[in-house]
Amino acid sequence: MAGVIDTNILLYAANRNAEEHGPAVAFLNEVGTGPEPWYLTEGILYEFLRVTTHPKVFDRPLIWSEAMRFLAPFLRSPNFQILQAGEKHWDLLRHVLSEVSHPAGNLFFDIRTVVLMRENGVREIYSADTDFLQFSDLRVINPLRPSASSR
Repeated sequence: MAGVIDTNILLYAANRNAEEHGPAVAFLNEVGTGPEPWYLTEGILYEFLRVTTHPKVFDRPLIWSEAMRFLAPFLRSPNFQILQAGEKHWDLLRHVLSEVSHPAGNLFFDIRTVVLMRENGVREIYSADTDFLQFSDLRVINPLRPSASSR
């Protein structure tokens, strides 16, 4: 069941005004107290910081210390590991790019996550972002839906 937790799940949990706030918080509490390892990437963490502190995205953006305080339990927990790029990263990137019909723009945030997942042998991502569905070797699970839909 363990996998990468995507930025949008963290954002919904941090945004009390989001409709998805309750399910996102419940999901993170469940995985944070369970025995399995879960994964984040540096890109996901920085994207969270970028979005939560951006005044054009949040009605009341967080200040950097609030955003860091939100992330602190993940960074301290032995359940969460940050996936790192290794020696195979750039070769895997070329392979992933050849699989995508039009790799451009913001999709590169997701492509980086996919490459890190492949490099580290992780095949599941918990996300509400349907862009991940174009990667056939991933199991995409939306934990915010009652049925936790997946492919």
